[in-house]
Amino acid sequence: MNKAQFIEKLASRNNIPVKVFENVVNTILKEIKDALNRKSRVEIRGFGSFSVKEYKTYTGRNPKTGEKIEVGKKSAPIFKVSKIYKNDLIKER
Repeated sequence: MNKAQFIEKLASRNNIPVKVFENVVNTILKEIKDALNRKSRVEIRGFGSFSVKEYKTYTGRNPKTGEKIEVGKKSAPIFKVSKIYKNDLIKER
């Protein structure tokens, strides 16, 4: 399911105009993105949490040539599923 399908499905399920629900979803996603840019953690109880993981510099290897290269420090967004949601997924199988 992509973002447009997600918005359409939830808007119709709740009798909300698609454009209104699209604004709601976009606002939520923008706030999560802004929080991650500030290196803050976002937790949605029963669903999961978003955070930023910092990676230190390390020596990597070019897979084609085998040459050692220095990889600079970087940040990456991380999503961790809540235990409640994870357990619900396991039960449904």
